[in-house]
Amino acid sequence: MNEIKLEVHTDSETVFCPCCSVALHISDAFNELATLHDYHLLQDNETSSQTTFNTDPVKILLVDDHRSFMDGLQMVIDTQKPRMETIGTATTPDEALETAFRLKPDIILLDLDLGDASGLDILPDLVEKTDSKILIITGVRDPEMYDATIMKGARGVLFKGESAEVMIKAIERVHAGGVWIDSNILERVIGQNSESKPVLSEPEARRIAHLTRREREVITALLEFESSNSIEVANHLGISKHTLKNNLTTIYNKLGMKNRVQLMRFALNNKTQLTEAAS
Repeated sequence: MNEIKLEVHTDSETVFCPCCSVALHISDAFNELATLHDYHLLQDNETSSQTTFNTDPVKILLVDDHRSFMDGLQMVIDTQKPRMETIGTATTPDEALETAFRLKPDIILLDLDLGDASGLDILPDLVEKTDSKILIITGVRDPEMYDATIMKGARGVLFKGESAEVMIKAIERVHAGGVWIDSNILERVIGQNSESKPVLSEPEARRIAHLTRREREVITALLEFESSNSIEVANHLGISKHTLKNNLTTIYNKLGMKNRVQLMRFALNNKTQLTEAAS
């Protein structure tokens, strides 16, 4: 495990991070720096002059019944150590579920074609019963199936023919809270034909009315920066990633939604009302 040492200056009540060359007031430093690095606080010893943050790698589970492809993908991922590593592999739906529950990966790369089974069948369980972010990998070009995976909670679709650089970038973006979705898929899923709904229905009006001004601003920012990760959206809003996550949890609960794609579709269909309410 890699570690970063933070310098605590009690005389000026500041904490300095040499990795980022950032100095923050001690009351804000722990939350802000943990958010900035996406690390977990390991120790909080108020009498110590140093605090340690966990920089464990992104843990990845590979699910694919083509062993040669999976071995090659594992080699690509493991070249990124210590930033990310493959912690497990699976070739069947049952094995994928068991391994995901046991190892608790950060990212699951899920193939849709698992021999006689489909990765689409276990996607809802992976989304609802784990904290893992799901990135679909496929060699099949089927727009309807892509749309179905996003609607069921996948954070993106990655084609097997992509370069190693693109695959790593997709993993990084999804892990950071973003999505990896082709613009054509995104247009179909969230529906850029919002003109077909000029009149806001009463249930939707009530749901929007329950949102605070700040929550509407968050939704508007997500729509404006649809390809950005959570840190970038948080920076635009002038808040921490932790605060953004809390805001999204509240928004999901109020609107009865489970993921960012569903929220973006709702936002696009009601863009005018949300914008007016936030202004």
